[in-house]
Amino acid sequence: MADIKNKFWLDADKAVLVVIDVQEKLAPAMNQDLFSQLLLHIKLLMEGFKALDLPIIATEQYSKGLGHTVNELIGATEQHCIEKVAFSCCGEETFLTALEKSGAKQVLIVGMESHVCVFQTVLDLLDRGYVVHLVSDAVCSRFKSDYDNAISTAARAGAVITTTETALFQLVKVAGTDGFKAVSKLVRQRTP
Repeated sequence: MADIKNKFWLDADKAVLVVIDVQEKLAPAMNQDLFSQLLLHIKLLMEGFKALDLPIIATEQYSKGLGHTVNELIGATEQHCIEKVAFSCCGEETFLTALEKSGAKQVLIVGMESHVCVFQTVLDLLDRGYVVHLVSDAVCSRFKSDYDNAISTAARAGAVITTTETALFQLVKVAGTDGFKAVSKLVRQRTP
């Protein structure tokens, strides 16, 4: 039973949020329904992680050609933003160093595109022994079919498929704490 809890239960002492390649020149090409959902949920996760004083690492894929992180999420780059050219974040030594420095063993993955950079990062992290939670309402692709395939294949590979609210409330664990109050307030502001 302990293995189930270690895999499926997020622990604030072990978690890091990784925001992958939500960039200016990529955004217009995305499925806009998925992209709107992604923006809302990544903002919520970032604010929750900041309220809980948890680490956030952001990446940008070839920013010279694809631009920087979209303005709506610019806060993702405040703690740590890594330039990369490899599709998998793990192909960039600076990312691996930042991840190791965070001390995290559980990695929440959000960003785009779900079937390229996100998916390849998920596989590499799983292969390195990390517990990976792929936040399904905070990733997107140009085509819904690619998104769907990335989610189902990541699950088969061993990633935990989760949602923004599930992740945030697992991190706070109990009501009545300052962390719970901060996250609860953020979640209440979210409209269905």
